[in-house]
Amino acid sequence: MACNLISGLLSLIFLSIFRFLMYECVYLQANTLRLYLTCIKNTLEAAMCLQNFPCQEVERHNKPEVELKTSPELLLNPILICRNEAEKCLIETSINSLRISLKVKQADELENILRKKFLRFLSMRAEAFQVLRRKPVQGYDISFLITNYHCEEMQKQKLIDFIVQFMEDIDKEISELKMSVNTRGRLVATEFLKQFI
Repeated sequence: MACNLISGLLSLIFLSIFRFLMYECVYLQANTLRLYLTCIKNTLEAAMCLQNFPCQEVERHNKPEVELKTSPELLLNPILICRNEAEKCLIETSINSLRISLKVKQADELENILRKKFLRFLSMRAEAFQVLRRKPVQGYDISFLITNYHCEEMQKQKLIDFIVQFMEDIDKEISELKMSVNTRGRLVATEFLKQFI
């Protein structure tokens, strides 16, 4: 009982300090991919201190506060980490849940189409990922929702590593898809133009 009380008090103190430090939405910019991913990883490690917290309005319900936003005192200010105009990460934290929204780079129209198709493919299989949301937050390409239950069932560091690795891999996948489409288009154009020679 005393251990629960102490951990609850420590969580409230941490939330108060975190809220004080994040008085308004923080805007960080990291130019290189490694700095960008390191910044996100460090922020997730600090923000992923989630605990079981029942809903204050409905008895015996435990809903992610970051989704409902019914109690503003349980929400922390969002953190926006940008690599450039087109690539950014929004981290929203509450007492029992954490939402990570990603905007993936898109240099041209082909990358835009490939990104939409690839992320739609992933979101259709959201239940296989457990932490992936089917519908991303408005203005972002893909979103993850991590609750206190995920932190209890899985290792916190593994969750953070998964998200960082996902961000690395999605850039690689889209680049490989773009190269594959360009190579295939070049071969088709060569075969087509052979008819006229």
